[in-house]
Amino acid sequence: MSENEPSSATPDPDGSNPEAAEAGPNGAQSSDAKAEADRYRNDYLYLRAEFENYKKQVIKERSDLRKYGSERLMAELLGVLDIFETALDGEPSPENAVIFRKGIDLTASSLRSILQRFGVEEIPAEGVPFDPAVHEAVSSEETDAVEPGHVSKVFKKPYKLHDRVIRPGQVVVAKSAPKTTGH
Repeated sequence: MSENEPSSATPDPDGSNPEAAEAGPNGAQSSDAKAEADRYRNDYLYLRAEFENYKKQVIKERSDLRKYGSERLMAELLGVLDIFETALDGEPSPENAVIFRKGIDLTASSLRSILQRFGVEEIPAEGVPFDPAVHEAVSSEETDAVEPGHVSKVFKKPYKLHDRVIRPGQVVVAKSAPKTTGH
């Protein structure tokens, strides 16, 4: 190729002709930029793959937590079930009624203890002001035993798990007795 002949390597704007990139005065800069772009692309693909793996791991951990999260509680409750089954193996009779009752009381105490260890607490209900966030009114009654608007009877006790009500109490709400006039 002579000096007067035009170069067959023409500048290539998309960078697909490496000879064109090297032929210009910025050829070295162009190849450096391409290498840097390739490095950024590889880093991006690597991070994207890492993030996808992380998402899959989190989904699996959540699934396992949902599936096995109550394992400790269930293991403890199985102990209470064993006590009930042992009690049911015996035949209640008038002679062992006191012992049978004591066994039921101890079993209930054991169950309450387990629930308490796992953050379940009974919410006091009788005699307290009616709270629709904690109580479900099943009826009302006229009474002087408690103030109107307060819980007079409890059918099902309310319970909370830590700070969240997990079962509202079913209660009877007191209302004032009608005033009688003496005629």
